[in-house]
Amino acid sequence: MMHLVTGATGQIGSELLPALAEVYGADHVIAVGHRREPAADMPVAAYCSLDIRDQAALKKIVAKHRIACIYHLAALLSAVAEARPQLAWDINMNGLFNVLEVAREHQCAVFFPSSIGAFGPNTPKIDTPQDTLQRPSTVYGISKVAGELLCDYYQRRYGVDARGLRFPGLISYRTPPGGGTTDYAVEIFAAALQNRRYQCFLKADTQLDMMYMPDAIAAIIQLMQANPSELQHHNAFNITAMSFTPEQLAAEIRKHIPDFNIDYRIDPIRQGIADSWPAHMDDQAARKEWGWQPRYDLPAMVSDMLLHMR
Repeated sequence: MMHLVTGATGQIGSELLPALAEVYGADHVIAVGHRREPAADMPVAAYCSLDIRDQAALKKIVAKHRIACIYHLAALLSAVAEARPQLAWDINMNGLFNVLEVAREHQCAVFFPSSIGAFGPNTPKIDTPQDTLQRPSTVYGISKVAGELLCDYYQRRYGVDARGLRFPGLISYRTPPGGGTTDYAVEIFAAALQNRRYQCFLKADTQLDMMYMPDAIAAIIQLMQANPSELQHHNAFNITAMSFTPEQLAAEIRKHIPDFNIDYRIDPIRQGIADSWPAHMDDQAARKEWGWQPRYDLPAMVSDMLLHMR
């Protein structure tokens, strides 16, 4: 069974590739990227350069390597998407449409990552339900809602096994931030170690759901391996592991670096995006339907991040 990862050199893709190689074997993993090639020692059978908006090129790759499952990670993130909304819509929506069309023709399963950005200011912020009002106020969020609906449509109309997760902010030490609203929770660690000071672009009391990357990777693999007969939703599962504010994260870091300081210079665009997102999602559907259970809470994540980044 061959697995293809688009956006393979991004924050999620660069860690999903070795995890898939460990589970299925490196000779069963194909990496697809647009601008950056994966590291030379990345365990994959092949790397293919591709603009995800080129459906014909994608189709050739899928046919050549007999792909059975596509993990579609190529997208522009929230803050970058707000700066370039037309490009974001082009990449995020046309890219997903191409993936689903190729999956329909070649009978591939599809993983699609949605986000807390799929919710909006009128969504309940605490214990945000799995099924609720979704009226996002950003082009990134709108593309995620449309993507969720498109995946459901292809599953219902054509039988494409399309599954997905609504990720919270993701924290990783392996790749630099990629233009997301929750990037502060990655940047802060390098700043703490190097300068003992960090200037945060969100307010001190901005509470958001977060997840350590090892949990995110495990969730993707677990969901795609789940028995489809046990899934009621298939797509856009709420998942979370921890919920905190910048000040709470800074306080946890101070347990390891006592002289660390944080101050604030608010970015109104990213603060506005964060204010429209949930503070904490209800992920009981994922826990019930396919056994979701995170391993890392805030103290465990901070300890592990600092251990690796030192």
